[in-house]
Amino acid sequence: MATRKVTLSLDEASWAYAEQAAARAGMSPSAWISRAARREAVRTGCGPGVDPVRQALDDEAELAVAEQELRAQG
Repeated sequence: MATRKVTLSLDEASWAYAEQAAARAGMSPSAWISRAARREAVRTGCGPGVDPVRQALDDEAELAVAEQELRAQG
């Protein structure tokens, strides 16, 4: 899975919890926070964002079909 480097600000208690939980899980705090964020997003009904390149390609394909239909109508 691709990773993206970001900067986050956490209060001291949250960071301490994340460090402890990550150590217990045998993973880095970054990996643990990533997994926790993903789990919470899924739990609350959020999904991954739309890939803008895929969306643009889909839009172009839809436009091409619409243009063909218009040309066919005369």
